[in-house]
Amino acid sequence: MTVMRRTILTLALVPAVLVQSAAAQTPAANPAPVAYASLNQLMRGVFYPAANVVFFPQFENPADVKQDLDPSLSTDPLKATFGQWQAVENAALALAESTNLLLIPRMCSTGVPAPTTDPDWAKYVNEVRDAATKAYAAAQARDRDKLIELSEAVSNSCDHCHRKWRNRRPPAIRCK
Repeated sequence: MTVMRRTILTLALVPAVLVQSAAAQTPAANPAPVAYASLNQLMRGVFYPAANVVFFPQFENPADVKQDLDPSLSTDPLKATFGQWQAVENAALALAESTNLLLIPRMCSTGVPAPTTDPDWAKYVNEVRDAATKAYAAAQARDRDKLIELSEAVSNSCDHCHRKWRNRRPPAIRCK
């Protein structure tokens, strides 16, 4: 009789254990993305350095850049372990991927929210993404002429946003 009770009790507990196990394996809901940097910090830390690497082929062939003595410690992407043309590819991808960060609500350096809900914002973000993905393709093809041509598209895509929310505005009212 005792063995039968244990069996029944065990069989009764199995569904409860399975339910708890399944609940423990259920992934949590995706948390909302958090912006850690102001728009200005994001531009200075990600977009500006990446754009400079994308613009580099206008002045010199990335294949001609010599690696630093210890490329793993280089602060110059073109001279680092993944340097030369690969650095240009990576920088173009960084620009394209980082456009997703521009869609996360964040603050401007002035303390006002970035205009992420303005319809022009999304349009300009898409322009940057499109120009960056084309620059990536040109970098993969090692096509300096195409990349030089696309550098203007990358620059113009940035400038559209800057003209509306940054340039010719006193720092106190930028992003408004």
